[in-house]
Amino acid sequence: MSEISEVIDLNRFDETAVVEDPGLAAALARRRASFGAASVLFYDRPIHMARASGAWMYDVDGRGYLDLYNNVPCIGHSHPAVAEAIARQAGILNTNTRYLVDIVHDYAERLLAEFPAGLDNVVLTCTGSESNDLALRMAEAFTGRRGVIVTELAYHGNSSSTTAISPGSRADRSVPAHVRTVPPPEAFRSGDADPGASFGAAVQAAIDDLGRAGFGISALIIDTIFSSDGVYAAPEGLLVPAVEAVQAAGGLFIADEVQPGFGRTGQSMWGFGAHGVTPDIVTMGKPMGNGFPMSGAVTRPEILTAFCARNAGYFNTFGGNPLAAAAGLAVLDTLKGEGLLANASAMGAHLREGVRGLCGEGSVIGDVRGAGLFLGVEISRPGTREPDGAAARAVINGLRERGVMVGATGPFGNVLKVRPPLCFNRDDAAAFLTALAEVCVPLAR
Repeated sequence: MSEISEVIDLNRFDETAVVEDPGLAAALARRRASFGAASVLFYDRPIHMARASGAWMYDVDGRGYLDLYNNVPCIGHSHPAVAEAIARQAGILNTNTRYLVDIVHDYAERLLAEFPAGLDNVVLTCTGSESNDLALRMAEAFTGRRGVIVTELAYHGNSSSTTAISPGSRADRSVPAHVRTVPPPEAFRSGDADPGASFGAAVQAAIDDLGRAGFGISALIIDTIFSSDGVYAAPEGLLVPAVEAVQAAGGLFIADEVQPGFGRTGQSMWGFGAHGVTPDIVTMGKPMGNGFPMSGAVTRPEILTAFCARNAGYFNTFGGNPLAAAAGLAVLDTLKGEGLLANASAMGAHLREGVRGLCGEGSVIGDVRGAGLFLGVEISRPGTREPDGAAARAVINGLRERGVMVGATGPFGNVLKVRPPLCFNRDDAAAFLTALAEVCVPLAR
């Protein structure tokens, strides 16, 4: 078994590939000319998108693609409630955060009502990277220590400090001296009967090592569904031993809810909700505004006070602007008004049951896991638990040719990452399961 180099390489278009379609080739040439080496596209044959609605996206030729990949539009692509709220607010007021603006206060109060007692302050930012960067700074200011613990394939952002704690974004998996990595709570391949206990023991060992090195423990930061590590959500209470170890040592637990947050796991608004733990800091990002660039960090007042005292306050010109508040309120209203948490729970269970129906002897599908509408589908060599990254890539591109979009994750690139918008319905599920069967059955022969 060989690990992949970078998480982004799991889905990346090969820029050296010859593209015969003239229209697609022309669009690629425009992209390369403007974005150069920073151009990253997905699939063996990139898609030239034109519009989107609900759980579907449409290319320039009008072909529809069922989107089970993009977690940003959590309530559905181009949702009219968000579009109307942004347009309405744009015609009234949009300014920086140096003023008292009622809609911004309304949003902060509504958002904080979704958190456990004690998590009473929010700082609004523009990207998940900003939120995680801020969380690291708050943890260091509050604890007076610098050591950070992350999982082996973690991804927490692309700023300097968040890239430092994102081994999944670097080919060599290296981390700075003040960072320790621990294995995720994997049970399928290891057969671990108590992955939470094992994860907690690994975190405790990392705490001890940081202490010996003179860094101490500032924070444990976890994407609460371990999306880059391979998607792990069970059993409930999985995070308890690790969080207790960190907090007992005087460190903070940062719950990165950029991907599992805002109802995606179905059980609650937040991924940590199923595990009986209360974070010290919660970070949010992409789904917060259903595509509008907004994010935030929620924390206890004493943590924020310590940070602001050390840094002479905090100011973010665009974070928490009125347009962002309007978008965020529309998302919260829609999540509740359309019953999307309940739908994520019900449709997630339906989807997992359907995929499990394709498992069995001779199947390339070895395991199905996750919570709500965030699934990890393990692609393995038939009859074994050996990961098969090549087969996973074949599945991903086979689905793309059938008008279904999924991604890949995990250290071997063999886990399908399935996360449709929370408006996903039974017809959408039927389309996905039909396409998955068409792709997977021939691979098992």
